[in-house]
Amino acid sequence: MEFRRLGKTELQVSILGFGASPMGNVFDPVDESTALASAHLAIDQGINFFDVAPFYGLTLAETRLGKALKGKRDKVTLASKCGRYGLEEFDFSRERIFSSIEDSLKRLQTDYLDLYQLHDIEFVDKSLITEVAIPALHEVKKSGKARFVGITGLPVRYLAQIAREVEIDTILSWGHYNLLEDEINDELVPLSREKDLGLMNAAPLMQRILSDAELPEWHRSPDEVKALQPKLIELCKSYELDLSQVAMNFAMKHEGISTTIVGMCEPEIVEKNLAAIDLSIPEELMKSIEKLVAPYKNQMWFEGKPENNL
Repeated sequence: MEFRRLGKTELQVSILGFGASPMGNVFDPVDESTALASAHLAIDQGINFFDVAPFYGLTLAETRLGKALKGKRDKVTLASKCGRYGLEEFDFSRERIFSSIEDSLKRLQTDYLDLYQLHDIEFVDKSLITEVAIPALHEVKKSGKARFVGITGLPVRYLAQIAREVEIDTILSWGHYNLLEDEINDELVPLSREKDLGLMNAAPLMQRILSDAELPEWHRSPDEVKALQPKLIELCKSYELDLSQVAMNFAMKHEGISTTIVGMCEPEIVEKNLAAIDLSIPEELMKSIEKLVAPYKNQMWFEGKPENNL
């Protein structure tokens, strides 16, 4: 396993991060014993970064991950979030951030988080984030209940704007660095280097488009982007390769990104993701993928308040 420094935190994190959202049945129902076995296998194979949130499965993911990490807490860098608690439920108030950390610690069966993050900051007023939520995070950090603090969200330019104005340790961007998207490079990569922020990339499979799994009904990519899935699958098969592993390998190679977080909750998926790390991808295949994807590149949707769509 390769490890990279998570910015000024100095934490060394695995380039493959364990996204715990599927443990909350976010995509499909999963048996708890299977979910726990997946986390244990990941730890045994060197994955040391685990990311979760109260929103995932409406606290189920945190609860299950807490069970999985019992007796193994010292082997992982544990990250959770606050501020988002449902599809339409957001609360970035100082009081809720304080109560949320206590609830998360209880569910995760630990007395501290390595990283505490504001979840999907684009959904509320900017002033609430910069004047209320960020100061509250720093109070939590000062208390010792979180070692480091950061922000997460979808719109990369908005994340960059906030990161220029506040003091944080990390940024988690999702959906903006994969075979279909590369906008993370425009501002977030150079900014993270300038400010020594730990930059994390999530959703390298674009919520299943870059895999052979059935797309969820709620997927918001344009139909023409979704239609690329079978074409990409067949293209990779012609080289006797799996699309998801090609996509994972591509994402993890970005040296400006500390860890690439992907959801997993089945042992066979953990093994598959691990195998992608050392995959050898023919240059001809990558050129063919780039040519196929080029007309549909960076067609990301927007979520949140319109004024935060920079």
